[in-house]
Amino acid sequence: MKILVTGTAGFIGSHLAIKLLQRGDEVVGLDNINDYYDQNVKYGRLQRGGIISNIEDGENIKYNEFLTSSSYQNYKFIKLDLQDKENIDKLFKEEKFDKVINLAAQAGVRYSLTNPSAYISSNIEGFMNILEACRYNDIKGLAYASSSSVYGLNEAQPFSTSSNVDHPMSLYAASKKSNELMAHTYSHLYNIPTTGLRLFTVYGPWGRPDMAPYLFTKAIIEDKPIDVFNYAEMQRDFTYVDDIVECILRVNDNPPKGNKEWDGMNPDPSSSPAPYKIYNIGNNNPVKLMDFIEALEKKIGKIAKKNMLPIQAGDVASTYADVSDLITDLDYKPETTIEEGINHFVDWYVEFFKIDLEQK
Repeated sequence: MKILVTGTAGFIGSHLAIKLLQRGDEVVGLDNINDYYDQNVKYGRLQRGGIISNIEDGENIKYNEFLTSSSYQNYKFIKLDLQDKENIDKLFKEEKFDKVINLAAQAGVRYSLTNPSAYISSNIEGFMNILEACRYNDIKGLAYASSSSVYGLNEAQPFSTSSNVDHPMSLYAASKKSNELMAHTYSHLYNIPTTGLRLFTVYGPWGRPDMAPYLFTKAIIEDKPIDVFNYAEMQRDFTYVDDIVECILRVNDNPPKGNKEWDGMNPDPSSSPAPYKIYNIGNNNPVKLMDFIEALEKKIGKIAKKNMLPIQAGDVASTYADVSDLITDLDYKPETTIEEGINHFVDWYVEFFKIDLEQK
């Protein structure tokens, strides 16, 4: 298949692009490489395995000026913003994609408290441009990143895709719920198969610098205190990136056909008579924050200095994914243990930053 993957300089997108290429798909990667966090990490992801070797920060690449890898001849990369509707439309028209996997978005719950307009521009307007391009270019399936943040004030756990998610706690969460609603509209009106992926606390090599695994690892190695919110009374359904990618591959290969048993008198929010589906993608095993920190301490060989703080605005105390639909429909359940995943992450971190833990 010929697949557009947006967000390929991002954490999950970079891993996904390589997996698709390794199995023989043709991939066009798209990213605007913004400065939300360290761009060196983003360029490093693009350079993995020789995907990109000649892109420099600030370079303005037009929609038809692809950079092609010498390692993967079936890969092309473009630096482009989802808000650039004109060039997005040209890209779809000229490349004639079979499917689209949209992972590009303005991420971060806390950042949405201080920069809300960025979420409307990227996550709403940008996603609208993707939907419109799918509508007019015979796309056979659209998978897109949603978030566990949509569960908001819900307290019943594990979080179920059949639950109501009308009480978000951040604009980031609201933008992701909006994506699900927008996708359903296009599935209903134009018969575009769409699948929303509610991702639960993804971690692993090449992870985001604004996330806890990265922040904690850096601080522990540098003998600096880590901020532990809600006085460590937090649980997260940490999900290893390789498990996330495997789920996305299966979703991509099995677009929804519509639920023939869907009942408008008792509507299931996760499906529809239209070709529309929502999945939780989580480890189905919430981990206490202190257990997570202890696993890092064990791998790094140092005890963290902890700055205990109250919970932050927009944060939830616990996440826990019900993945029964994932098992039933796609015969898959993420299973990487937190110890295994943390070991892989720390190994990557010390290699990428050329750190000798024995000297620290």
